[in-house]
Amino acid sequence: MSFTIGLAQCRRPDDGDVLASVGRWVQAAKRERVNLLVFPEALMTKYDGSPEEFARQSQPADGAFARGVDELAARAGLWIAYTINERNPEGGLPYNTAVVVDGSGVQQARYRKTHLFNAQGFCESSYLSAGNELLKPVATPFATLGLGICYDLRFPEVARAAALADAQVMLYPAAWVAGTGKVDQWETLLRARAIENGFFVAGCCCVDEGRIGHSCVFAPDGAPLATSGDEEQLVTCKINLSLIDATRAATPSLQHRRPSCYTAE
Repeated sequence: MSFTIGLAQCRRPDDGDVLASVGRWVQAAKRERVNLLVFPEALMTKYDGSPEEFARQSQPADGAFARGVDELAARAGLWIAYTINERNPEGGLPYNTAVVVDGSGVQQARYRKTHLFNAQGFCESSYLSAGNELLKPVATPFATLGLGICYDLRFPEVARAAALADAQVMLYPAAWVAGTGKVDQWETLLRARAIENGFFVAGCCCVDEGRIGHSCVFAPDGAPLATSGDEEQLVTCKINLSLIDATRAATPSLQHRRPSCYTAE
């Protein structure tokens, strides 16, 4: 009923060889006996330069970058959640896509970010197309995973949909933008998603310039299980799934929902 999650709180390597960097984090995770390794948002391609250059750097979900990470997962026998700049098969702007690959190197799920960060002076929709479907939770040998990406965290519906579909651990890879109050917002929202759904929530944020880091894991009752600062590090945490049933038995808020009373959009 327990497993170890690892959050690769990383930055883009100076030499630009992201796959080699991923390989080093994978080896570190193996040394720590991690079962699931999570990478931040914008792993494959940073959000800088022009939208045209960003689109030129995109690759298919089975392109060279994804195949390279999948091969690393297979060699290590490690489940990995990572992000790619996915080429749009219909020719539009790319997708901000998270991939979950199993320990044999087979992709088990892909999720295209549904909420684009057109806020606080940023316009993510100038670079990316929005996905139109939430992730169906992914069954693994150790837990059932839900997943959102960065700005999705501000939309409680994403986590609630995952909880109602039996997710036990919600993952949020992110490139959370720095600024006044932003660390508090990040940690508060992650904690809230855990408390209101009675499941584990893990946020993994990069530490590139202008990003906050502070990757962390919260228990179903909102207790912090792992925290970090703003430097590169592998954040590890033991997750005991039995806490979900205990927390929900004490506070069965999911059972007390009254959807017929909620305003329909």
